[in-house]
Parts: sequence; C-alpha cells; structure tokens
Amino acid sequence: MDFEPSARAQDHLTRLQDFMDSHVYPAEPVYGEQRRELRAAGHEHEVPPIVEELKVEARKRGLWNLFLPDAQDPAHGLSVSEYAPLAELTGRSPSIAPEAINCAAPDTGNMEVLHLFGTPEQKERWLRPLLDGEIRSCFGMTEPAVASSDARNISTRIERDGDDYVINGHKWWITGSADPRCKIMILMGKTDPDAESYRQQSMVLVPLDTPGVEIIRPLPVFGYSDQHGHCEIRLTDVRVPVTNLVGEEGGGFAIAQARLGPGRIHHCMRSIGMAERALQLMCERATSRVAFGKEIARQGVVQQWIAESRMAIEQARLLTLKTAWLIDRYGPKGARKEVAAIKVIAPRIALEVVDKAIQVHGAAGVSDDTPLASMWAGLRTLRLADGPDEVHIRSVARAELAPYTGA
Repeated sequence: MDFEPSARAQDHLTRLQDFMDSHVYPAEPVYGEQRRELRAAGHEHEVPPIVEELKVEARKRGLWNLFLPDAQDPAHGLSVSEYAPLAELTGRSPSIAPEAINCAAPDTGNMEVLHLFGTPEQKERWLRPLLDGEIRSCFGMTEPAVASSDARNISTRIERDGDDYVINGHKWWITGSADPRCKIMILMGKTDPDAESYRQQSMVLVPLDTPGVEIIRPLPVFGYSDQHGHCEIRLTDVRVPVTNLVGEEGGGFAIAQARLGPGRIHHCMRSIGMAERALQLMCERATSRVAFGKEIARQGVVQQWIAESRMAIEQARLLTLKTAWLIDRYGPKGARKEVAAIKVIAPRIALEVVDKAIQVHGAAGVSDDTPLASMWAGLRTLRLADGPDEVHIRSVARAELAPYTGA
C-alpha cells in the first residue's frame, strides 16, 4: 500500500490548497454575514452570493467535480485514493468548500447514481445540470414512522398505474431539500412488498415541484439551521412517469450500496479535515492564552489532549486511506467491513478532537465566533446519518465472526 499522492493528485492538492488559502478561508466571515442578512430578510435557505462567486473561481482553476472516479471520467477523474486528501482539505471549511468545487453531499452520491444507473434521458435532464452546478438535489430515504436504520422498514409505496408510478409516503431529514435550487429527489420506496426483503425497494426520480410533494418543515440540527436544510416531506398521490425509475424495479438496495461506499470515504475524510482544523485552532488558542502563570499549552492536561488528538487523527486517516485503496482495487464490496469501520471511527474521533478544542477555547468554543460549535453539531449528526454507529459496528462484528460461524 503506497499512500504517496500521484503526480495528478498532488497537482490537484496544491491547487486546492491555494484556493482554500486565497479564497475559501477569507470567504468564511463573508458567508456568515450574508447568511445573517438572508435570514433577516426571510430567505433562510437561499445560498449566499459568495458561494456562487467561489464556484466560478473554482471552475476557472480546474477544481470542479473532483469526486468523479476515473472509471466514470477517464479524462479527468481521480481514483478514490487520489480524491481522499482533497475531500479532507475541503472538510476544513465544511459549509463552503465542498459546494464551491461541486463536491457536496448529497449531490455527489446522486450524481454517481445517475452516472451508473441513469438512462440517457435521465442523465441529460438531471445529471448534466448537477454536474454544471446549476441545480441541487436530495435523497429521500429516512422516514419518521419507522426505524430507518433497517431500510427494509421503509414504508413509502411506489405503485404502478399505467405509464405512471403513484407515490405515497412520509420522509424526513432529507438533506438539501430546503434549498430553492433543489429540483430533484431520488426517492427510495417499496414497489413490491411481497418480494424477497432486499428486492422490495426501488428508486425513482421525483421533481420537487410535482403535485402532491409537500415540504412540511426544515429541521434544525442542535439549533443550527443549515443553509441547504434537512426537511420533513409528505408525498400524497404523487405521479411520476415510469421512465423516472432508476435502474430496475427491486434494485433499490443494490443502488444504495453502490452509492454509499465511495460516499462514506468522502464523509470520513471531510471529518478528518474538520478534526485537523480543530486541532490547529486548539494549538493556536493554547499558545496564546495564559492561566495560572503559564501558557495553557504548558499545562500537562492540554498537552495530553493535543498529543491524543494528533495520534487519533493519524489512525483514522490511515484506516480511511486503506479503505479507499481497497475500493480502488476491489470495489465497494471488497471493502465492506472497512467502510463500516471508518463510518464509526472517523466521525467519533473528529468529534472527540473538536470537543477538546472547545474545552481549550472555554466559553468562546460554544459560540459562533469559531467554527467549533457548528462542527460539533455536524459531526454528532454524522454518527446517525447514513446509518447509526451501532449498525456499522454490527456489520464489522458479523464480518469478523463469519469465518467462525460459517455465516
């Protein structure tokens, strides 16, 4: 295993670092101020203009759609291992950087689904504007009435009626759906409740302006209202043409697995980027404040926090890079156990580092004067998103026990 960046990856990393230093970090206070102005004007979920300016600059620099794997974009695509350090770097400014280079979730996963399973017509209608950053999208899976950690519980019905599907269901925590630019949802629901349990589900494309789609409310996260929003949505007799089916009927689970493998690398590397930013802030704070006659950085307990944070970050990064390497060589199925492991480890470790950084900052750490509080909220949520920790721990345990149980 060689984690030395390829020449292509190093070139992207150098250019992305320059973009972060010259444009993204200086844009953070501008983004905050523009969000406050939009909120005061009653436009909570409109994108601040600075983001669109950053997108223009990123495209000029060739920093666009970097998440696309080389198998899908042989001319420009990166391997999962090559993209991983870039995702980490964008995680240092999670509200701005991923979208600035058109690599923000859930669009990345949705674009991969359309690349892999979309028809030519679906790709032209929805994938092209997503790749161009003209629209945004959401993924409709989680439901309030069932334990959605077991996707077999999903109760939204997708029923065939002539040349249409009729959809009835109730979704929530649908990330991105409050943004006015969000035009399309990839929805997962049941087309055949009597089929084998992993063949009951299908995915269909649902434009958000379809009659019967009701956005009930955006849901705050620990009091934070994200710009893109996480909404509760009700679907009542929603009709879409059968041609909106993604892949085949009963293929929802297979598509979900194809979507989630590389996507979890992105999430985990961005988490590590947040941890690195938090450790940087911790060190800067600790060396600039004096308590009980000496710099906080000279207090033994703070030195222990800093050392433990560095060691934990390195462990999480190595495991995530190993997982990326396995996906590049053997596909998501060949890295199933490792994907489950990093989904637990990376957010957990990042959360611990952010928590230590908050402690070193004192009261300032829980304010919005630093990015630490919003990072904490996002990372704590990530321990539930894409499946709670316990589900992934169960998967790792089953993989470890399989040689002994014959399962």
